Amino acid sequence: MPVDLSPVQEYYKDKTIFITGASGFMGKVLLEKLLYSCHSLKEVIIICRPKRGKAPETRLEEMFKLPIFQRIKDERPEMLKKVTIYQGDVTFDQLGLSGESLKHVTENTNIVFHLAATLKLEGNLRDAIDMNLLGTRRALNVAKEMKQLEAFIHLSTAFCNCDQEVMYEKVYEFPHKPEDLIRLAEWMDVKTLDTITPELLKPHPNTYTYSKRLAELLVRDHYESMPVIIARPSIVTPAVAEPLPGWVDNMNGPTGVLIGAGKGVIRSMICNGELKSEVIPVDIAINGLILLPYHNSLTEKRSLHIPVYNLTVDDAKKRTWKWIMDVGRDLGIKYPFEVGLWYPDGNMTSSKFYHVICTILFMWLPAYLIDFLLFVFGQRRFMIRVQTKIAVGLEVLQFFTTRSWDFKSTHFEQIYKDLSDTDRKIFKINTNDVDDHEYMKISILGGRQYVMKEPLTSLPKARIQLRFMYVLDRICKSLIISALLYWALQKLGIINWVSNGYQFRKSAFSY
Repeated sequence: MPVDLSPVQEYYKDKTIFITGASGFMGKVLLEKLLYSCHSLKEVIIICRPKRGKAPETRLEEMFKLPIFQRIKDERPEMLKKVTIYQGDVTFDQLGLSGESLKHVTENTNIVFHLAATLKLEGNLRDAIDMNLLGTRRALNVAKEMKQLEAFIHLSTAFCNCDQEVMYEKVYEFPHKPEDLIRLAEWMDVKTLDTITPELLKPHPNTYTYSKRLAELLVRDHYESMPVIIARPSIVTPAVAEPLPGWVDNMNGPTGVLIGAGKGVIRSMICNGELKSEVIPVDIAINGLILLPYHNSLTEKRSLHIPVYNLTVDDAKKRTWKWIMDVGRDLGIKYPFEVGLWYPDGNMTSSKFYHVICTILFMWLPAYLIDFLLFVFGQRRFMIRVQTKIAVGLEVLQFFTTRSWDFKSTHFEQIYKDLSDTDRKIFKINTNDVDDHEYMKISILGGRQYVMKEPLTSLPKARIQLRFMYVLDRICKSLIISALLYWALQKLGIINWVSNGYQFRKSAFSY
């Protein structure tokens, strides 16, 4: 019996999709959504490199065991057979493809989703150029050979033009040319490149946004001869609904902060709480990506400029960082993590001085104390290493949480207006009906279950542990405050004055 297809589903019917970065957070959600909602497609081709001695085929089998693919196994198990995996890597020419695999990709692919990238904000420039810039050029070179190519979707970031007060959906010029930086990274040694990196990056805060900006220029330069499209999501957060509410598999961005704070490890962070957050749930961003080729196929006349889409939520749905942290703290106490380092009672501040004091007293000193105790008892030390990673992560993140961002998403908003009612439900990109408080709850529970691997059945035990931590926290704080007060009074001479007064009165009574 024929199945009625929505306009978007009809567009994807009998098409072959090629994905780079399918093993990443967004890549897995994209693969699952295509298989589940675009079930009339012909094939999805992904590339994957061996990792920890595991072949690509083994990694794919393990990926399909993840809970996000369960609904496909239950409802459309035949779709898993439509996935073809080849050993490949964007750091190799022709993406590591050759022979029959390369031929199959170039002769059958209709749509490319280029998601592969290094997301290490603090990573070195050579790696960022190799993955984000050169990797994009390699993907474009393979796409040039595709005989039936209809769309090449390049995943960028909304923050790649951080020197602009208002970020419109267009590619901005930049003094540095992609090819020049590629040549620079090829002949210059790593040590020298690292030395000049801070000067090269200006005004960018890290190698990620810098390399992504250059990659946009590279993609833009191919627009005359190729159907390229640029997508710029803001900070990607756990799923609001699909494939599972709260799904997340990493500790990047706000997820890492909520988990770190919930575990009592992060006690302070620099953030302007009054600024609005720029985040988008991963399923909303992925639905947006899937809709881009379809929406561009409706255009009768090809645009003079490359299509660019800022994938952001509506301004009315953007909560302040203070709201997120306050609600996150409350929910973290209601749904605590297992075996936290300390009671989750951190804070945010815009004062660097206050932040430094808090990190020394409540983050670094406990880390050194714990590692000292582990050393005494002959155990492996780890807290200083963990704290160092947290410090680096928070320093990188503060660039995004202490500035106001103004993204214009006219093109992205137009997609929703042009969708049929059926596609608006299947490929949800409007979040106006999302309960923000409930979303925060499922995000914390998602981080708990899918990142920390802590089942919901452990919540009662975790709440008992949290009550113990609360009592311990208050006792320790009382002792510290009492000791500081005593020291201050002693330095001011008040202790001696009271003691002498007491001795005087005692002597007077004895007479």
